Amino acid sequence: MAARTIVVAIGGNALSPSGESASVHNQFRHSRESLEVIVPLAAAGWRIAIVHGNGPQVGDALVRNEAARSLVRPLPLGVLVAGTAGWIGYMIQQSLENALARNGCDRPVVTLICQARVDADDPALRQPSKFVGRSLDDATVATLRAAGVRVEADGNGNLRRQVPSPVPVEIVESPMVADLVARGDIVIAAGGGGIPVYRDARLGLEGIDAVVDKDRAAAILAKDIEADVLLILTDVDGVYTGWGTDTARRLERLTLTDARRLLAGPELRGGTGSMRPKVEAAADFVAAGGQRAIIAALEDGPAAVEGRAGTEITEE
Repeated sequence: MAARTIVVAIGGNALSPSGESASVHNQFRHSRESLEVIVPLAAAGWRIAIVHGNGPQVGDALVRNEAARSLVRPLPLGVLVAGTAGWIGYMIQQSLENALARNGCDRPVVTLICQARVDADDPALRQPSKFVGRSLDDATVATLRAAGVRVEADGNGNLRRQVPSPVPVEIVESPMVADLVARGDIVIAAGGGGIPVYRDARLGLEGIDAVVDKDRAAAILAKDIEADVLLILTDVDGVYTGWGTDTARRLERLTLTDARRLLAGPELRGGTGSMRPKVEAAADFVAAGGQRAIIAALEDGPAAVEGRAGTEITEE
């Protein structure tokens, strides 16, 4: 049987849960825990690319920026995305290399810093909507708002920063990811959704201060490298109807038509950071020719690939 290709998307919150110290020690520990789900896929011969989020981490980087403003010039948001992609990639790469070695699985692991091209005229660039970082106290909120930073309440009522999040149209380094994955390397790519860039007619690629949704980026990467499966791992065990009510029900399988109908209705209207972007990304991948997209809890990854957990979206 020919080797199958899978893109696995892991949220930044999996490495840095809310309500816990964001020390590097803790994030390494969660990296090791999170990546145990990758080992069975690697041992089974899957060709693998991993995309990770960076919401908590880039939020912390913004705090460091502000705290050190009087000592060094702040870095632009796009550069902070690149920085977090580098050091989170390092944590994931090292943790996965060690896990594979413990299980006798000889697979190279590499981190590739990727650029996510967006449309310079995307209206989302003028309307911050993506929550990043942790909840803020009242004094910090007042300071940030006075400086023109958008701060709003998230779905849990926590006041957090909001930054622009344009829709990605291309992962610039997709051909390189495809080459590495084809030869058997496990590639950590498009970290944090990729570094947002646009194409200038005179200068070529130029950075832009925004963040890209990692699930949307993972869907584009999966399409570009002709992956068979897109696996989106999150903190709930699938897509639900009636979420938060006594009649909540997990949807085990959706056709592409079902998914589009769900997106058009009221069930997933929760804004950025909800289940909606994940279902949109999954549906876009299937619509572009992908065989299966799966949304599942982190710990259920291998079972979800086998069809025993999560919510699966297919064309028919």
